[in-house]
Amino acid sequence: MKITDNSFIFKQLEKKDEIPYELLLLADPSKKMIDQYIRKSDVFTAMHQEETIGVIALFQLTKNTAEIKNVAVKTEFQKQGIGTFLIENTIQAAQNNGVKSIIIGTANSSIGQLHLYQKLGFEMTEVKKDFFLENYAETIFENGLQAKHMVVMERLLK
Repeated sequence: MKITDNSFIFKQLEKKDEIPYELLLLADPSKKMIDQYIRKSDVFTAMHQEETIGVIALFQLTKNTAEIKNVAVKTEFQKQGIGTFLIENTIQAAQNNGVKSIIIGTANSSIGQLHLYQKLGFEMTEVKKDFFLENYAETIFENGLQAKHMVVMERLLK
């Protein structure tokens, strides 16, 4: 489905709201891993005509640093700028709360995500060797590559 009117609404979920696991699992195939951070995160959604089409989770690491733990968009709405919309609005919300830098991690095999994050001003700072081999029971493949290492990226905020 193609959205042509760009009428997305950015909304923060309240702690009592239902967690959109079906979306979160698109970006992280382990509900166990999601459960380790989701209740301690600020969760934002992208809404279109009252439908949740994207989600992002922001986890506060320190007073000045937050980490985007998960960003996912419904498959039929991908490649329409919704991921960018979520990340940019989350960065703004974090800045408004005094955050000075945001970290995001993705797999070595996540070619599209690596491209997007760099376009949005994130720079590679670290590689966590064997992260996906050591933390996930199932083997993960994307773009014909096995997800083995986590590429950590950071964006400094104004």
